[in-house]
Amino acid sequence: MMTEKELVIEDIITDAMATPSPAKSMGDPGITPLSPTHILNDSEENETTRHPYVVVVAIDFGTTSSGYAYAFTKEPECIHTMRRWEGGDPGVSNQKTPTTILLTPDKKFHSFGYAARDFYHDLDPTESKQWLYLEKFKMNLHTTAELSDQAGSDFDNADVRWVITVPAIWKMPAKQFMREASYKAGLVSLDNPDQLIIALEPEAASIYCRKLRLHQMVDLGNKTAFNGYSPTENVGMGMTQAKEHVRRNRQSRTFLVENVIGELWSELTEGDRYVVVDCGGGTVDLTVHQIRMPEGHLKELYKASGGPYGSLGIDYEFEKLLCKIFGQDFIDQFKIKRPAAWVDLMIAFESRKRAATPDRSNPLNINLPFSFIDYYKKFRGHSVEHALRKSNVDFVKWSSQGMLRMNPDAMNALFKPTIDHIIQHLTELFDKPEVTDIKFLFLVGGFAESPLLQQAVQKMLQGRSRIIIPHDVGLTILKGAVLFGLDPSVIKVRRSPLTYGVGVLNRFVEGKHPPEKMIVKDSTRWCTDVFDTFISADQSVALGETVKRSYTPAKPSQQVIVIHVYCSEKESVSFITDPGVRKCGTLKLDVSGTESPAARREIQTLMQFGDTEIRAMAVDVATSRSVKASIDFLSQ
Repeated sequence: MMTEKELVIEDIITDAMATPSPAKSMGDPGITPLSPTHILNDSEENETTRHPYVVVVAIDFGTTSSGYAYAFTKEPECIHTMRRWEGGDPGVSNQKTPTTILLTPDKKFHSFGYAARDFYHDLDPTESKQWLYLEKFKMNLHTTAELSDQAGSDFDNADVRWVITVPAIWKMPAKQFMREASYKAGLVSLDNPDQLIIALEPEAASIYCRKLRLHQMVDLGNKTAFNGYSPTENVGMGMTQAKEHVRRNRQSRTFLVENVIGELWSELTEGDRYVVVDCGGGTVDLTVHQIRMPEGHLKELYKASGGPYGSLGIDYEFEKLLCKIFGQDFIDQFKIKRPAAWVDLMIAFESRKRAATPDRSNPLNINLPFSFIDYYKKFRGHSVEHALRKSNVDFVKWSSQGMLRMNPDAMNALFKPTIDHIIQHLTELFDKPEVTDIKFLFLVGGFAESPLLQQAVQKMLQGRSRIIIPHDVGLTILKGAVLFGLDPSVIKVRRSPLTYGVGVLNRFVEGKHPPEKMIVKDSTRWCTDVFDTFISADQSVALGETVKRSYTPAKPSQQVIVIHVYCSEKESVSFITDPGVRKCGTLKLDVSGTESPAARREIQTLMQFGDTEIRAMAVDVATSRSVKASIDFLSQ
């Protein structure tokens, strides 16, 4: 007989609904949780033997560019980066390739990266309209040919542990989408899901940054000269010299991760805290970690945060400026009628965007494609130069060489909205009680190379933390993702980004529960829509810890149990009908093949929230047989 402390799952879909018995709810006759909310340490699960992978391959899907890196498990200190891609822009590292894909007129794959961009550029303007050119998105990249050269003829995909990076602020549906795309692409199979792990980008950067030695970084808060230059003398010059130093000394695509902990690590002691700010093309992610000695494991102190404040915001500001000068209608038509020329224009802007510095005094020249000049004259009936004179935009002039001449202040103004968002978010983060006594702030990601952003972060911190920028800053996430794949347990404690739970019925308590939530079944009063919390937002959860529940099928013949999962950004939730609570997924328990003679079957379910993805496991208690358990966040 059910006690008052027992709960009844209220929002369940079953494939065979039965008349509720006295011990079951009227709304959900199929499921009864037998234990209250609690978290148990699943130490035995952590001790399971892992597949002896030969190599770990990490793929960083950036909004603007993508790349891969790998390390063989027998040589974990050697991280190899991708071969240099054909093509590329002057002054821009091409150890990554644009996240760009080109589809033929019949929607079939043609090319990826620089090859796609260059082929599309060379198409006739009329023909190019029939092709589908997609850029600045996150997609799948799959290659093993290079690995086969080094691993031997017996190497196959089953020997690879794959790691895919995603922003920390991505919700579970987006992570699941990346996983299912990997299955569809043949990267891994559904039969071996552990072969693929999802890495959070700022976490990957954090894992790599803790290994840095002095010769692998620029310290914006320390006047000690590294390799003969002092980065604090001039923010822009310091980073330029740092990149030149790396370029001169890069004889191969292999990076050594020091086995002996270096000078930076020697400054970190038990309990030291640092922030990683991952500044990419689409998003800026922030994570706060604490060192746990002696192994150097990491504990997350505050849930990952950030927003869509990547360098793409500067591109949008440039487009708004063009619309102000030449008109929204013209820019819209130009992108449709001359799509390849629009790509050329944005490439030209990207090059000049990288040249923006706080102390620049001379103008920046942006080449306008001839088709832009020609099409504008046909569209408006007058010249580009005439449009500039009439626009009242004083800080942009026309050059007779066919270029827009931008005043440095004008270029810097394009950065301001995006940088302001980042600084505001950083300021709010450092005001949190959990984010105190921060020793280092690591700036990583391609956008971190911007001297304008570096200066703004320095001004905001006012010396409270040392600002560290790794050399080859755009590859930091890739290298860290490889290290994460070699040791996924390095992050020992994470913070839950959301509150998760299910809807249940509780015994109705007068004065505690709202009268409108009361239902009566078999002379017993129940409170409906109660939120049974699995884990709360910002709650610390250790790797391997599980939330345990037990469920009972509605009928002995029932094959599948499906339970709705709800979530909220609030830490405390009372009912599934509270504002901000939404249905975010379904927990599915496939009990077919585990038939039991027991009168009341108990399916014990364990859910893990301490990893980068939420996982579920289940077992039939009476037979000790495993039950196929899964959580679906996409099919809503």
